[in-house]
Amino acid sequence: MPSQEHLKQKQAIIDEISDRMERASSVVVLDYIGITVEQADTMRNKLRDAGVDYKVYKNTLVKRAIDGTDNAGLAETLDGPSAFAFGYDDAIAPARVLDGVIKEFKKMEFKAGIVEGVLYDADGIKQIATIPSREILIGRFLGSIQSPISKLVRTFAAIADASGEGAPAEAPTAEAAPAEAEVAPVED
Repeated sequence: MPSQEHLKQKQAIIDEISDRMERASSVVVLDYIGITVEQADTMRNKLRDAGVDYKVYKNTLVKRAIDGTDNAGLAETLDGPSAFAFGYDDAIAPARVLDGVIKEFKKMEFKAGIVEGVLYDADGIKQIATIPSREILIGRFLGSIQSPISKLVRTFAAIADASGEGAPAEAPTAEAAPAEAEVAPVED
């Protein structure tokens, strides 16, 4: 029979898992078997640099933590060894970083994940991993806005160069301005 101290330790881990799940905008579950300690350290560093927490928990404790929550759908994928990557600021970061690591080491595989409250299977997480980072998307957006403005400026500059060979056009003087035509009154 487990001791009270042992039960308290398990409950502390369950509470930790629940807290991480609540705070995370995404959770990616993967099978991490087959990587070396050096590869695991490299992966952890990449995840840490991206602001992602990486933890290995016992499946039974995770199942207890997610039972009755919006994340309960993950329980079906928790067979065999499971590692968890929690993304807080960038919901795509865990999938993107882990996808790169999986391709680099040719080991491990996605099991499932939850991104912004939606449960995805392994294939869905692979698709999400291909979404560029927020910074790249913002850069592309700003570039698409800037491009037409730049073209407009170049067009105006070309017109100015062609009409005045680079010199600013002079405003017409009163002598050179055409006389205004007289307007006849309108009869009712």
